[in-house]
Formats: sequence, C-alpha cells, structure tokens
Amino acid sequence: MIEVKIPKTQEEWDSYYDLRYRILREPLGKERGSERNDGDENGIHFALVDGKKFIAVARLDHVDQAICQARFVAVESDLQGKGYGREIMTALENKAERLGYSTMILHARDYALAFYEKLGYKLVGPSYKLFDVLQHFEMFKPLTHRE
Repeated sequence: MIEVKIPKTQEEWDSYYDLRYRILREPLGKERGSERNDGDENGIHFALVDGKKFIAVARLDHVDQAICQARFVAVESDLQGKGYGREIMTALENKAERLGYSTMILHARDYALAFYEKLGYKLVGPSYKLFDVLQHFEMFKPLTHRE
C-alpha cells in the first residue's frame, strides 16, 4: 500500500535523504550532504512510501503569511512518469491549503517545467543556476482551498 507520511524514525530519515541525494545531487557529481540545508530544520517533510520503500519525497517551506514553497521534490528514477510526483505535490498543496497559504511557489529544473505546468503551475521566468550549472525557473500556483 502506498501512503504519504512524514519521516519519523532514523531509518525513515536515512531513506528520505538517500532518495533526495540520489535523484537531485548525485547526477550533478555532488557529495553526500549536499542534499541537505538549513531549511530542513523548519520545513515540513513528505515521503510517498510503498511498504518501506521511499518512492518520492518533497519539502514544504514557509515563505510568508500567504506564500509557501515546494522544495527538494524527487521521485525514484525508475518510477518517474507513473503519477507519484503528482501524488506528492498534491499532498504538499493540500497541507499548504490547510495551513492557510494562498500561493505555492517553486524553482523547477528546466527538464521539470512540463511536469509542473501539467499540475497548473505558471512560469514566472528564470530564477537561478544550481551550482552554476543547472538552470531553474520560478513557477507559482494559486491554491484553491478546496476542503
């Protein structure tokens, strides 16, 4: 059974950060530890888990009273394109709405733009280059408060 959960045990945190590293940092030749940052302390972490296998992860960050940000969204390589990215993003959006945010922003890698556009995100424009290599683009989506 696939479920969304917040990592709690050391084993779950290890799996969470391992997936984040393997998908988001290892392909860029970065060392372990580069998948973490100071925001991990305050962000809300989500994992899509199939049994004990972590198949997707993401973090929800507070920006201001109305705006939150999706960060570190990653889906296991061999499971991409099967709806798990949509599922983890829906979990983030639902939580953001329950917390009263009206807008979700994110900075998408160039190759992920089409994915986020399918989810209703609008392109603002180029934002930054990760490690001076990988172009990111700012995107946003109004949240509907559909409870």
